[in-house]
Amino acid sequence: MADFVQKTNVKTAVRTLANPIADVTAFNTIVESVLAGNPFACVSYVSAGKTHQPVEKTREDYVAKLVYQDTDAKKTGTASHSFDSMAGYTAGIPALAGLATLNTAHNGTPVHDAANDTFSATVKCHDPNGEIYNVTFGRDRVSLTSYSDDNIRTKVDTWADTVPALA
Repeated sequence: MADFVQKTNVKTAVRTLANPIADVTAFNTIVESVLAGNPFACVSYVSAGKTHQPVEKTREDYVAKLVYQDTDAKKTGTASHSFDSMAGYTAGIPALAGLATLNTAHNGTPVHDAANDTFSATVKCHDPNGEIYNVTFGRDRVSLTSYSDDNIRTKVDTWADTVPALA
């Protein structure tokens, strides 16, 4: 019987942040700086006849948390709403708070629990060595996945050291 033989050594590294990223604006600033500035010195590439940018955002998710309270500030319910863009998140929070039937169903008034919101965005990068890897930004961690060359981790780690919110 034939055995599986390992062909590559794909790695994952995680940086857990000392403090969560303050808010969606600070989070977006970090992600956009990677897209615009290409701090990992990635290069464009062609795959299946399509030219790709050196760094591309491939996924994003923004979750807003609401707590419903009665007139005595007692919790009467909670809700989490997921959005696939920052624009949806920022527009969705006040829209949800204004839904009278939802507020009635929860028997309370919604309060945005911004401290417990979550955000994530994944960018795909093409290293000059030919590797394609992902950097996923979360509110409380940054993950580097699908890389094998340790120089990639060094580049991402060195850059993250320059971003105070990623300490």
